[in-house]
Amino acid sequence: MNGGELLFLALATCYCNDVYREAAKRGIRVDGVEVTVYGDFEAKGSPAQRVRYRAAIAAQASQEAIRELGVAADRVAEIQNTLRVITPVTLEDIDAVVL
Repeated sequence: MNGGELLFLALATCYCNDVYREAAKRGIRVDGVEVTVYGDFEAKGSPAQRVRYRAAIAAQASQEAIRELGVAADRVAEIQNTLRVITPVTLEDIDAVVL
């Protein structure tokens, strides 16, 4: 594992935790969250660029409620917000799985 992978793992873990926290506030039962983070390191030692991620949230709620939950989690994600000061971090998509 390298530092870039740890950075992306921090983004994914932060988002996952925030999905569960925000879901509890909304009374939504989440059965699973999968997050994939992408980004570019153009040269050795260069900062990450074009960081983006995708999430799949499986929950017992409507697709609209799951998507709103995903957006809310992105809005309060501390690691994402820290990096956004330096570089754009964009949530690309949320797959809402209704159970």
